[in-house]
Amino acid sequence: MVPQFTSFVAIDWSGAKGRRHKGIAIAEARGDAAPRLIRPGHVWSREEVLNWLLQRAAKEPTLFGFDFSFAPPIVERGEYLIGEPGVPRTAREFWAYVDDRCTDDDLGAASFLERVHRRHFYFGIADGVKGDFVRFRQCDMRLNAQGGRKTASAYDAIGAAQVAKASFSGMRLLRRLDGEVAIWPMDALPDHGSAVVEIYTRIYLRRAGMSGTKLRTKVDLNRALKGLGSKPTRLSFNPDDHQTDALVTAAGMRALAQAEPRAFRPTGLTPKIARSEGWTFGIL
Repeated sequence: MVPQFTSFVAIDWSGAKGRRHKGIAIAEARGDAAPRLIRPGHVWSREEVLNWLLQRAAKEPTLFGFDFSFAPPIVERGEYLIGEPGVPRTAREFWAYVDDRCTDDDLGAASFLERVHRRHFYFGIADGVKGDFVRFRQCDMRLNAQGGRKTASAYDAIGAAQVAKASFSGMRLLRRLDGEVAIWPMDALPDHGSAVVEIYTRIYLRRAGMSGTKLRTKVDLNRALKGLGSKPTRLSFNPDDHQTDALVTAAGMRALAQAEPRAFRPTGLTPKIARSEGWTFGIL
C-alpha cells in the first residue's frame, strides 16, 4: 500500500562550488492548492536544505524529490568506476565512499570529480571522445527510449545541462539522510512517514503536454500546472527556471502519486537495480 503523503516537495538541487547556491529552489504542493515556493528569494546552502528536510520530515508525512542521480550506472558494466579497486557496488555504500573522499564545503563534490577520480569524468575536448565517458542507468535508458531529449550522464561534467556535480554532491546528502528518512527505491516505502525520491522535471513537463524544457514566465508555468491538473500560481514576480522546475515538479509528483498505481511499481525496477542504481520517480 502506498503511504498517504500530506505534502509533496520538489527541490531543485545544485552541485556548484561554495556555501550558498542561487540554483537551489524548493516548492511544495499540498492538498489541492497551487504549488508554492518555500522561502522565495532565500539563497540556500545544501546543509540548510538537509536540516530543513529533517525537521519537516519529522512533522508530517512528506514525499521529497531531488533532481540528481541517486547513483551512477552500474548494471550495464558491473562497476561504478571501471578498473578502480575498492569501490563498492551498492548505492548506499557508494554514498559513503564518495562522502569520505570529498573535502569540499557545504556537501560539495567537485574534489571527487576533479581530483580523486578525474579520469572517469568528461570535462571537455581535451579528455578525448565524450562517448567513451557517457553511460546510463537502466531507468535513464528506459526514458531515453520513449523519445525526446536524452537524459544527461552522471559522468558528463561539462555544460549547463550536466548533472555530475549535482549528483555526487547529492550522494553526500543521501548519506546523511540514510536511516533518518526512507530513500526510495533503495528503501521500501514506509507505512507511515516521509520518503525521498529522485525527480526529473522533463517527465512532468511531458505529462503536462509542454514540449520545452525550461519555463521562465508565469504564463508558461501556469500552462504546465493546468496540464497537470493543478490550480495556477499567483506569484507577484516572474520566476526563474529553478523556481519553475521546482513548482512544476511538486505539482507533478502530487498528480502522479495520487493517480498512477504504477508510480512506485514501475516496469523494469528489480531489487538489484533498486540497491545499485535506483530509479527516477515518474519513469513508468
